[in-house]
Amino acid sequence: MQIIGFDDAEPLLDWVDLAEFMAECHRNHRPILSDQLIEMGENSLLNRIGSICGYGSIVKTAFVIPSNKERGLPTTTGAAILFDDRTGELKAVLDFKLVTKWKTAADSLLAAKLLARRNSSKILIIGAGAVARSAIEAYSSFFLQAEFHIWNRTVSHADAVVAEYSDRTTIETVSDLATAVWNSDIIVCATMSVEPIILGQWLSEGTHVDLIGAFRPDMREADDATLQRARIFVDSRETTSNIGEIMLPMKAGIIGKVDIIADFNDIADGRFRRKSANEITVFKNGGGAHLDLMTAAYILRQQNEHH
Repeated sequence: MQIIGFDDAEPLLDWVDLAEFMAECHRNHRPILSDQLIEMGENSLLNRIGSICGYGSIVKTAFVIPSNKERGLPTTTGAAILFDDRTGELKAVLDFKLVTKWKTAADSLLAAKLLARRNSSKILIIGAGAVARSAIEAYSSFFLQAEFHIWNRTVSHADAVVAEYSDRTTIETVSDLATAVWNSDIIVCATMSVEPIILGQWLSEGTHVDLIGAFRPDMREADDATLQRARIFVDSRETTSNIGEIMLPMKAGIIGKVDIIADFNDIADGRFRRKSANEITVFKNGGGAHLDLMTAAYILRQQNEHH
């Protein structure tokens, strides 16, 4: 059994390599998974269990505690435990922050590789937290000529991200969200919002929208018009069906099940792809234990290959 820490493992990882590893897993296997969300006032407890034959089984528990920000503590904590799916043997205990960071951004990067226009060069990041930072790292690893703009309600937080990444990529803070959305090829939204931030009337043709933040039934980052104008994709129909981003407009009759074009399980038959340069694509990143498992298996592989 291995204990894999953040600082030891992260230098061995590559965003594009992990995204392709995820794609290969989806092409060859259909995961078994179970997610449970327990809401405790403003706090949330997520229990995720997943298994893929030959890759392993994972148990991941996450606490989301927004008020921890005021305490100077991480707003998300937890643990990830990887087992051998055939023998039940404990293979590794992995740093929660490591698995979550790489899983979340690689999930979105895989979708963008398949859905965004290959020549996309203007990427808008909405939000200024940990996920926004990892999204910048992931997207810049594939869209090599990208210019990043970042918008956040608290401007000083956006400025802090710009200061942190200005020596690695072209990045600046923007204040006019509507104009920034209109001028972007890719929009990455990573917030804790329960009200839509992105309005469909702001979107220009050909834009790819990556919705990461919402994970509860009451949370949304894009309005109905965004979904009505776009072809909609999700990482997993199962794990996104109870997230407000999909569930609320579906209950209201704004969209139907038929409007979810594909999830990652449809990569193999070619349905998870952009059809034309002008269409708007929306991807809902819902996470899920199977993606944690793929990420943990990838991390363990990299660790073993380099030691």
